Amino acid sequence: MNWQSPLATRYASPAMRALWGDARRISLWRRLWLALMEAQQELGLAIPDQALAQLRANLDTADLHQAAEYEKRLRHDVMAHIHHLGDQAPAARPFLHLGATSAYVTDNADLLVIREALRLLVGRVGAVLDGLSAAARRHAATPCLAYTHYQPAQLTTVGKRFALWLQDFALDAEELVYRLETLPFRGAKGTTGTQASFLELFDGDADKVRALDHRVAAKMGFARLLPLTGQTYTRKVDAMALATCAGLAASAAKFATDLRLLQHDGEVLEPFERDQVGSSAMPYKRNPVRAERITSLARYVIELTGNAWHTAATQWLERSLDDSANRRLSLPEAFLAADAILVLATNVAAGLEVRDAVVARHVAEALPFLATERLLMQGVKAGGDRQTLHEVIRGHSLTAARAVAETGAVNDVLNRIIADPAFRSLGVTVSRDVLEPAQYVGRASQQVEEYLTGVVAPLRQRLQTAAPAADAAEVTV
Repeated sequence: MNWQSPLATRYASPAMRALWGDARRISLWRRLWLALMEAQQELGLAIPDQALAQLRANLDTADLHQAAEYEKRLRHDVMAHIHHLGDQAPAARPFLHLGATSAYVTDNADLLVIREALRLLVGRVGAVLDGLSAAARRHAATPCLAYTHYQPAQLTTVGKRFALWLQDFALDAEELVYRLETLPFRGAKGTTGTQASFLELFDGDADKVRALDHRVAAKMGFARLLPLTGQTYTRKVDAMALATCAGLAASAAKFATDLRLLQHDGEVLEPFERDQVGSSAMPYKRNPVRAERITSLARYVIELTGNAWHTAATQWLERSLDDSANRRLSLPEAFLAADAILVLATNVAAGLEVRDAVVARHVAEALPFLATERLLMQGVKAGGDRQTLHEVIRGHSLTAARAVAETGAVNDVLNRIIADPAFRSLGVTVSRDVLEPAQYVGRASQQVEEYLTGVVAPLRQRLQTAAPAADAAEVTV
């Protein structure tokens, strides 16, 4: 078997693969030709009803092999399909592609597919939000050790950490909806964007030419038109769409990278199925393969964004063709990979395994050090010098940490500090609740609930309006 893209055979969902497939693309070309002919007839061109009827009957009957035979001879894909469609709908043949350039079907079809792909991603990211929202609410009040520089810091909660991941995806969701709402249509602009051919068809009637542009857009479900184009629409539209995909990839990579660290620490793990094998050589292993796949695919999507910006930047005047081969690769692959990433992220988010005992143990190990800040505040309130007391705490903390690490000694840093003359003279003591983890998480649990209720819930309603729910179980994870 010849090489096939893993995005199509292994990672992306059937729904996203179908959107970018040849059959879908050609069916859109035919619908665009129909929309153009209908609008032209409505505005007074003498196109017979039989031509439209035959075209409507053949919107989904393209034979890709027959069209390929035409393309071998003509060396032009659009003309090949015009001839093939003319064979199937002979009454429509004289009027097919009337006044249009190839970009009329190719560019507008790309925008139609991008719109459907964005809608699918809206559904996908909504499923991720649901999974992380449930996990965040479930663990909103579970204290855990927070890290800065991947070194133990103060405490947060497991749910607050999940909510931080959730917030990244929520920002992406808002961007997706905005991109959907503002995605423009190229429309019927002619060979170099001047609409000269359509002006000729309508005997110089500029109002009819403007109406043609808007009618075609409306027939294809677009309320927004690019006011100006060259032969092609500005490739900045592609670059902005791919930037949205890259944003999703970055959020997913952050989520997956954090999870890989936490799985190493034994605190939070990705799902692991009953018969899943972690390693061919080491049967005991439970590798975070889903998270690793997310980061791998995310890197690819993020890099494709630069590709799209380069394409936008290097188009010559009204058009050049050096974008064509590149876009055939970069546009589908960015969306296929983003789709695969979100399916994986949904699976992971819905199946996160929190090991509460491990989380609690790590908190207990670090808590004496975290409690030193309370002693510092007590000392300052009692009249001590903050900088002097800070240095005393630093010295005792380093000594206690070394003893714990090298000899397994009990962490006695608090006793060391209150026994130090600098603190003893100020009457600083250790209260009974000083090692209670809940005392150190601030408003974390309230922040989670406020965010879920005030931000995520209304956002989910917007997403459901923008796109139907996506089936997150369409690919092997």
